[in-house]
Amino acid sequence: MSQRFPIPRYPTGWFQVLWSDELEVEQVQPLTAFGRELVLFRTEAGEAKVLDAHCPHMGAHLGHNGVVEGDSVKCPFHAWKFDGGGKCTDIPYANKIPPKGSSMRAWHVEEKDGLILLWHDIDGNPPAWTIPELPELGNDEWSEPVKKKWKFRSHNQEMGENVVDIAHFKYLHGMTQVPPAVVEGREHIFHMETPTFMESKRGEMEGTLVSDSYGFGVTANRFTGFVDTLCVGCVTAVDDEYVEVRFTFSVKKVENADITHGIGMAFVAEIGRQLEQDIPVWENKVYLDRPALCEGDGPFMAYRKWGSQFFPDWYRKRSAELWHAQERSRPEYRPPEPEEPGLRVVVDYDRCEANALCMDECPEVFRVEADETLTVISERPNESLHPKLVIGANRCPRAAIKLVQEG
Repeated sequence: MSQRFPIPRYPTGWFQVLWSDELEVEQVQPLTAFGRELVLFRTEAGEAKVLDAHCPHMGAHLGHNGVVEGDSVKCPFHAWKFDGGGKCTDIPYANKIPPKGSSMRAWHVEEKDGLILLWHDIDGNPPAWTIPELPELGNDEWSEPVKKKWKFRSHNQEMGENVVDIAHFKYLHGMTQVPPAVVEGREHIFHMETPTFMESKRGEMEGTLVSDSYGFGVTANRFTGFVDTLCVGCVTAVDDEYVEVRFTFSVKKVENADITHGIGMAFVAEIGRQLEQDIPVWENKVYLDRPALCEGDGPFMAYRKWGSQFFPDWYRKRSAELWHAQERSRPEYRPPEPEEPGLRVVVDYDRCEANALCMDECPEVFRVEADETLTVISERPNESLHPKLVIGANRCPRAAIKLVQEG
């Protein structure tokens, strides 16, 4: 299978694999996530557990006809039992359990607010953070959750960039204006606030969207202005091609239950409509390391810089190497023409406090004249600067920018 993206496929973080009410007590289900076959089961005590799918004995898949007994799942082939930690607890025909090779990998699971979440880390590290409680869910002042699910070809980072792609809200989704956005990366959380505009029978209505992304897997979107609405968007990479997207909606109740339901369903339908407009774009677009951004585009590079923390350096390097090797192996591949001499822009990201988004955050920006050639080069892979703007190196307060005239 060809590699579609030059960036890693499976980020670090928490990812939804099911809604809680989809897994009953003592139920066993096969599960595919992060390119791996897994088994999900709920113990007799009601705890959700996830293990690698295949029994270390003879390779049977525990998700197909496995049985829960107590806090363990029993293999359908030879009846070996494994607890939620992956330890073999019983072999009915053996006097003792082999000390080596008889355990299975157990995955970190959290279940909260009706979501079953799985922690993924390519290096096998334990969870570095948790998803906060969502007080709207399960609150009597808010409606019962409405759930929607899609599966299509895309990538967590590609979809995440949609949040900061402010221009597409007007030109793809029909919003009446291109809304400004205020963004901030807060460790593993990407925070955004932006006005929203929607046509209604009473004319144009303005509201506010506050979005908090917890890694690439879970985003809490809170809309106010029309009707207070929570949309929890969860994106999980299934395999090398597909993602599963789950939206959980809840609306703050108004006095009339029918009005609450009507407004809520209309909002759910609108968000679903927008997502389904995005899907053909996501399924057929390519990822560009250096997009030709222009004034008015959203803070893409700030988002990419923030998102790079969810892929270890070796994983990003390896993914880029494999993708470029794949491209070079094609019969029609032609090496790129050498770039014309121009200004080379090098960013020291350890010094830069503005995420290299100088056009938005640094007052010392000046424009490159139309007849000048600007070659944008970054010291980190998959990152670049705005191709029409450059900072005066002598004005940068932290000496983070260097300009070099080539040729």
